[in-house]
Amino acid sequence: MNVEVTPLPGIGTRQDFVSRQGRRIGVITYRDGRSELIVSRVDDPDTCTSSIPLTPDEAGALASLLGAPQLVAQLQDELDGVNTKQLPLVPGSPYDGRTLGDTALRSRTAVSVVAVVRAGTVHPSPRPDFMLGGGDALITVGTKEGLAKAADVLNHG
Repeated sequence: MNVEVTPLPGIGTRQDFVSRQGRRIGVITYRDGRSELIVSRVDDPDTCTSSIPLTPDEAGALASLLGAPQLVAQLQDELDGVNTKQLPLVPGSPYDGRTLGDTALRSRTAVSVVAVVRAGTVHPSPRPDFMLGGGDALITVGTKEGLAKAADVLNHG
């Protein structure tokens, strides 16, 4: 699927695609962190026919419903024998507002974070300096035991 990313100077970015039914569906991510789900005309992407403003929590929930489970399923299909899990970073977690490196998940649990889903955007292969935020979904790979430990670390420190 071809996703078009359009910078909106002074506003943020628009990411959209054309569905099989010919509808242009996208998300505007504002510089202040707000998001808006939009449907635009196929022949004119600047003409929005419908929009739904989303709070960061709502955007995270929608991303979780749509994107992260699909990514996890795809990983499971492609890598037989590898355990993957979507681990939510709840607002107020000890790592809300801290870096991925601060979690030390890899060394503490032998779990790797292969992507972070935030407000509908997938951030693949996040570096240790990637700043985590409440509502993020961490896409992880490891053993069942390691994944359980990682969930505990994210929730309790």
